[in-house]
Amino acid sequence: MTKPVKNAVLLLAHGSPSSVAEVPEFLLRVTGGRPLPPAAIQEVSHRYAAIGKSPLTEITIKQGELLAQRIGLPVYIGMRNWHPFVQQALQQMQADGIRQAVVICLAPHNSRTSVGLYRKSLAQSPDPDLKLDFVESWHDQPMLIRAFAEKLKAGRQRANQENGTPVPVIFTAHSVPERGVREGDPYEEQARETAALVAKAVELSSDEWKFAFQSQGMSGGPWLGPTVEETIIELNRAGHTGVFIQPIGFLCDHVEVLYDIDILFKEFALKHGMRLWRAESLNESLLLISALEQIVHSRMSATAGVS
Repeated sequence: MTKPVKNAVLLLAHGSPSSVAEVPEFLLRVTGGRPLPPAAIQEVSHRYAAIGKSPLTEITIKQGELLAQRIGLPVYIGMRNWHPFVQQALQQMQADGIRQAVVICLAPHNSRTSVGLYRKSLAQSPDPDLKLDFVESWHDQPMLIRAFAEKLKAGRQRANQENGTPVPVIFTAHSVPERGVREGDPYEEQARETAALVAKAVELSSDEWKFAFQSQGMSGGPWLGPTVEETIIELNRAGHTGVFIQPIGFLCDHVEVLYDIDILFKEFALKHGMRLWRAESLNESLLLISALEQIVHSRMSATAGVS
């Protein structure tokens, strides 16, 4: 009698150091071993120190646990740049006898600098017979849009009440080098599409929201804009006294949210006479888990031999 195929899900994320002391080693992994100037390391260390600790790993593990409860299958977690590493997850899957798995990057928009590198990290799988169904992107998944819309509606309602008048929304995603987009990277188009879908879901008119890229890098040539700072100045000049940010490029709290938005952008807005509010991150949103569940069921039902 043929043994049933053992199915699973593998969630991939960026990874984050557990302490400020680990930042230098973490950055070497991010850059593929290319040393960064001491000033850059010091700045990143300062940002992690300012937020205490990035909760990215803990939240990702919890997201995996919630998904496993929904689908009744094992869910493994692999981080590209820190523990638990992708290779560790693959080794554990091999030890557990997993034969095929749906692989979902917790970065819904496809970029060669994120999803592309996640795919590359799977190339050294210790089990050549392990079948991996890699999800390239899921930026327009209906439940994902609903999850963002839920957080936006609740947060902006509070901001409007505190501000006294409706505040405009800036949707953000992590910037990437312009060169990749010129060469066909779909990232910018997908990020803007997610923003437009969320805006439509909460019935924002075109003059109530803008899109900007955040957390631009300092190397590799020009990075995608406009920046959040440029957009805040534009809104300020238009007479707005407040602004609401929703980072639709991220699925949980981490340094780009807790420092870049909650500290850096908030201080920048205050210097220009504006208050800044932010939508809660999805984190353990049940709508987000439903989005992941639907992706898994869809991919498994479309794969021959997967129940």
